[in-house]
Amino acid sequence: MDFSYDAETEELRGRLLAFMDSHVYPAEPVFAEQVAAGERWTTPPVIEDLKAEARRRGLWNLFLLSNQTYAPLAEITGRSPYLAPEALNCSAPDTGNMEVLHMFGTGAQKERWLTPLMAGEIRSAICMTEPDVASSDATNIATSIVRDGDDYVINGRKWWSSGAMNPRCELLVVMGRTGGEDRHRQQSMILVPRDTPGVDVRRGLHVFGFDDGPHGGHAEIAFTDVRVPAANLVAGEGEGFAIAQARLGPGRIHHCMRLIGMAERGLELMCRRAQERTTFGKPIAQHGVVADWIAEARVRIEQARLLVLKTAWLMDTVGNKGAHTEIQAIKIVTPRMAEWVLDKAIQTHGGGGVSQDFPLAGLWAAARSLRLADGPDEVHRMSLARRELRRYP
Repeated sequence: MDFSYDAETEELRGRLLAFMDSHVYPAEPVFAEQVAAGERWTTPPVIEDLKAEARRRGLWNLFLLSNQTYAPLAEITGRSPYLAPEALNCSAPDTGNMEVLHMFGTGAQKERWLTPLMAGEIRSAICMTEPDVASSDATNIATSIVRDGDDYVINGRKWWSSGAMNPRCELLVVMGRTGGEDRHRQQSMILVPRDTPGVDVRRGLHVFGFDDGPHGGHAEIAFTDVRVPAANLVAGEGEGFAIAQARLGPGRIHHCMRLIGMAERGLELMCRRAQERTTFGKPIAQHGVVADWIAEARVRIEQARLLVLKTAWLMDTVGNKGAHTEIQAIKIVTPRMAEWVLDKAIQTHGGGGVSQDFPLAGLWAAARSLRLADGPDEVHRMSLARRELRRYP
C-alpha cells in the first residue's frame, strides 16, 4: 500500500487548499450573518457564490474521482463542513443519491434527476429511517410500496430525511417494503418527487439544538397514498437492501474523511487557544493535561487517517465488498476520534468553546451524530465481531 498522493491528487489538493484560504474561510462569517438574517431552511446566497467559483476552478463533483484521490480532498472540505462540501457539489445526501442513480438508474431517471443534481441545480433527500421502528435493522422498515396497475402507492412515515426541508429539494429517494419471503429482498427504493400529492413534510428535527437549516435540515415526512409511476422504481423490487449497501460504502468514506478534517480544525484551534491564553502564570499549553490532549489528538488523528486511506485503497482495488471490514472499522473509529478531539478543543476554549463565536460546538454535534448516522456504532461492532469470529470456527 502506497498512500503518497499522485500528481493529479496533489494538483487538486493545491487548488482546493487555495480555494479554502481565498474564499471558503473568509465566507464563514458571511454565511453566519446570512443564516441569521435569511429564511429558515433556505441556502444562503454566499453558497451560490462559492459554487460558481468552485466550478470556475474545476473543483466540482470531486466525489466521482477514485476513493484514494477523493479521500484527502474530502478531508480538506471537512475543515469547513457547512460551506465547502456543498460549494463543490459534494454534500450528503446528494452524493449518495447521485451514485444510486448513476449505478442503478434508468436512462429516463438519470435524465430527469441525475443531470440537474450533477449541475447543482436541485437538492435531494434520502428517506430510510423511521420513527416507529429500530431502523438500525433495515429489515424493520415498515413503509409500504404497493404495486397498483402502472403505479406504486406509498404509505408510511420517515424521519431524519436530510435535506428535505430545503425549498430546492425536489427528489425524495424512499426505501420501503414491497414484500417477499427473503428478509433481505423485502425492501425496494423508489423515486418520489417532493411535490407529489400525499407527501407531507411535517417538521425539521434538531441535532443537539442545531437545525442544520441552511442545508435543508432533517425532516419528518408522512407519505399517505402517495402515487408515483412504476417506472420510478430503482433497479427492481427487492433490490433496496443491496442498493443501500452500495450507497453507504462510499458515503462512509466521505463522512470519515470529512470528520478527520473537522478534527484537524479542532486541533488547530486548540493549539492556537492554548498558546494565546494564560492561567496560573503560564500559557495553557504548558499545563501538562492540555499538552497531553494535544499529543493524544495528533496520535488519534493519524491513526484514523491511515485506516481510512487503507479503506479507500481497498475499495479502489478489490471493491466495497472486499473492504467491508475496514468500512465498518472506520465508521466505528473516526466519529469517536473526532468527537474526542473536538471535546478537548472545547474544553481548552472554556466558555467560548460552547458559544457561537467558535465553530467547535457545531462540529462536535456533527461528529456525535455520525455515531448514529449510516448505522450506529453498536451494529457495526456486532457485525465486525461476527466477521472476526468466523476465522475461529
